Amino acid sequence: MFANVYLHNNMRKPTEIRQEQIKQAVLDIIFTDGLKNLSTRMLAQRIGMSEGAIFRHFPTKQHIIVDIVNDVHKDFIGGLRKIALSKQNPPKRLEEFLCFTIKYLTDNKGITLLLFSEASHNNDVQLKQALTQIFNSQKKLLSKIILDGIAEGVWDESVPVESVAMLYMGIPVSLNIELILNSGLIDSSNFCNKMFQLMNKMLK
Repeated sequence: MFANVYLHNNMRKPTEIRQEQIKQAVLDIIFTDGLKNLSTRMLAQRIGMSEGAIFRHFPTKQHIIVDIVNDVHKDFIGGLRKIALSKQNPPKRLEEFLCFTIKYLTDNKGITLLLFSEASHNNDVQLKQALTQIFNSQKKLLSKIILDGIAEGVWDESVPVESVAMLYMGIPVSLNIELILNSGLIDSSNFCNKMFQLMNKMLK
């Protein structure tokens, strides 16, 4: 998604490229300075544009947030769905599901803070519904993988699927803490491997 904004630029319209740059800058500011400190002035300075130029691409700051949330649903949830519905065995799907989650959140720093902050403090009903759908989709897709593993005898049938799904939902929080403590640098592969080993052990 945003992390690949500079790839294939020659295949995209200048407006689309600018919009992606604006959204990436928004996430960077949220990660480094917090959502409450996000302003169009800071955003303009970060990407070398005038505030007027930003408003030519997005009518309001809220429109940028909504567009980012829509991208998350399309790129993040779409990627997770593809993994959950694949024909690979459940443990492999679980590992890929976890690694995709961690890489996506690592590549797009600020997403976790944005989603949780907006879900908690924003009064936009439409946006809340979109965020709720994102969270519920994650739990539903992970639950499918776990239930498939139980059905195939790979994992213990007494496993509380809902509880494991909730454990997965805590990964973005712990990952975000790691990113903040390490100035945004983290070995996502190692983090993914630890999460997979822990969850696989619990399921068995």
